[in-house]
Amino acid sequence: MDNFQIAREWFNIAEMDIASAKYLQNMYPIPVEIICYHCQQSSEKFLKGFLSACGHEITKTHDLILLNKMCQKYYVEFKSIEEECLRLTDYGVNIRYPYPMELNETDLKIAIKDAGKIKNFVIEKIESIKSGK
Repeated sequence: MDNFQIAREWFNIAEMDIASAKYLQNMYPIPVEIICYHCQQSSEKFLKGFLSACGHEITKTHDLILLNKMCQKYYVEFKSIEEECLRLTDYGVNIRYPYPMELNETDLKIAIKDAGKIKNFVIEKIESIKSGK
């Protein structure tokens, strides 16, 4: 399996996470923490997919800031999504433990927007790599 096929597998799972986050907005009460978690998970998988496409060995981490820095070693443009990575990182671990984070619907909307921006950025970068630009 080549690196782009491995990346595609990461992206497929990432797509399911972001789709789940969007779907869960229709629940009542809205599971804000779970939605934010899925947004972090989607972004993590998109970044790991990018690294896979570059032939980078995948590190077991949920830290989007660290993953983003790894991506910057290949393309400095990843710096443009640092803020989104920073906002989403805590949702990967802290949400899953009994230490409440004071989150609301505004937080989940920002999380979905941030995850979408990371997704779009990674997909654009992959397409430009594939086309040789």
